Amino acid sequence: MELTTAGRALLEEAPVALAALERAAERARLAGAGISGTVRLGYAPMAGFETLAAILAAVEHDSPNVTVIASELFSAEIPGRVLAGELDIGLALHPEPMRGVHGQPLRREPHLLLVSRRHRLAGADPIPLAGLENETVLLFPRELAPAYYDRIVAACEQAGFQPRVEAFTDPPPQAMLARLQTGREVGLPPASFAFHAAAAETGLIARRIVEPEIVAEWSILWAERAQSAAIARFLESARRCAEEHDWLSSPVALPA
Repeated sequence: MELTTAGRALLEEAPVALAALERAAERARLAGAGISGTVRLGYAPMAGFETLAAILAAVEHDSPNVTVIASELFSAEIPGRVLAGELDIGLALHPEPMRGVHGQPLRREPHLLLVSRRHRLAGADPIPLAGLENETVLLFPRELAPAYYDRIVAACEQAGFQPRVEAFTDPPPQAMLARLQTGREVGLPPASFAFHAAAAETGLIARRIVEPEIVAEWSILWAERAQSAAIARFLESARRCAEEHDWLSSPVALPA
């Protein structure tokens, strides 16, 4: 017996549909388990646009009775606060390892160039990193995110130049965006932040960086001590969110 065209299409789509059904059943099971409680979450500022929203939506879907209290902190602060018991979970960019704190990569994405639409590089895409040799790169002060800062500097050195870095004293991302619009400096934020910033601020544009590409890595952190059911469920939801969005393997597509 030979399958019809429609039958072959159904056969090919069946595994995808089955996987989706299994995920829906798992989410229903989690929601029906009645897990409740509070999770104190600390997240780095540049996670606030896309990454944090996706994770919180997954947690709300899986565990509607879990309350998340989210606080914006810099990556350098987060591991210590998790260890001290001030936070239950952290979401940090290149966090420093700390004894007593577990960490797991949750998302990898490229850094992009974020510049004013009036900037000389706004019309080029992609842009070799060496093209920034004569530019001033705007970064958070190193003490707020040392590994992030060091990766940017190391990539520039790999491209053959020592970057001219300006560390701004007013650290919220909104302050960085306002300065970038003047066109005197350039930014190198993670792609998810850069895309949303460019969409929200009409005076800014995001461009790909190559030779080399700089990869940002977000990690989720939790203490080695015993976890509550709410914390364990949050971690499950965050991992499932990362898997469903393919955060650890898929390249970020540039918007048209």
